[in-house]
Amino acid sequence: MNIQASINYHRIAEAIDYIRENFKSQPNLDDVAEKIHLSPSHFQRLFTEWAGTSPKRFLQYISVEHAKRLLKEERATLFDTAYETGLSSTSRLHDLFIKIEGMTPAEYKNGGKNLVIHYSFAESPFGPLIVASTPKGICYLAFQEDEAKALSDLTAKFPNATFLRKLDLLQQNALFIFQNDWRELHQIKLHLKGTDFQLKVWESLLKIPMGSLSTYSSVADRVGNPGASRAVGTAIGSNPVAFLIPCHRIIQSSGAFGGYMWGATRKAAIIGWERSKIHSGT
Repeated sequence: MNIQASINYHRIAEAIDYIRENFKSQPNLDDVAEKIHLSPSHFQRLFTEWAGTSPKRFLQYISVEHAKRLLKEERATLFDTAYETGLSSTSRLHDLFIKIEGMTPAEYKNGGKNLVIHYSFAESPFGPLIVASTPKGICYLAFQEDEAKALSDLTAKFPNATFLRKLDLLQQNALFIFQNDWRELHQIKLHLKGTDFQLKVWESLLKIPMGSLSTYSSVADRVGNPGASRAVGTAIGSNPVAFLIPCHRIIQSSGAFGGYMWGATRKAAIIGWERSKIHSGT
């Protein structure tokens, strides 16, 4: 690492520590930039380059993780959670959860209670699957031969939700991806819940082009955690949405395909199928 890179690294590390220690005051871009003696625009570019996300987004990740702990572990009220997180109102807490978690604070606190989830079974080029959606987007997709086991795994993810077997438009748009209708990809909406690190990893996977491959270490670099390949692997292994979040595109640095939640053979088949589609232009 050259001298300037080392200086930049320490600046961003200082900024991250400052945000973590002072998130309850919800510091803005100017506040943090001043702390590390950079202009706001320069700091914004540098932080995004090193951390893989904007300073504002990082603050949101830290804030929502604190709020989740208050709601789940301490059973705090929404008002108290907003106050203890440094937010001016419960409406700001609501907006933060919708943006980061894809659900309201109340839905998170209640473990999915009052959340209605539609699910259906479908065939794909890689075997039978189950796909599930909330009104906000696809929340689950898994390859599974046994429908009873598939449903059991789904309900375990949302123990207090109500489940209805129904194929809706959100699911149909998602399933277009197996029919070579790539024009419909922009209509696929996801509704995910996870830690801030998991969400960053899954977001990074979405940026890997179809037909391309990446490595665990490369993903760790992109999410701002060089050397955290093992943690990245754990986050990838927790991916709740097969194929749409393309964890199959991650291989080992040696070139070996490595493991896959839904089977190594299926992973190899998916990689080959995607490359054939790219090369054939379909």
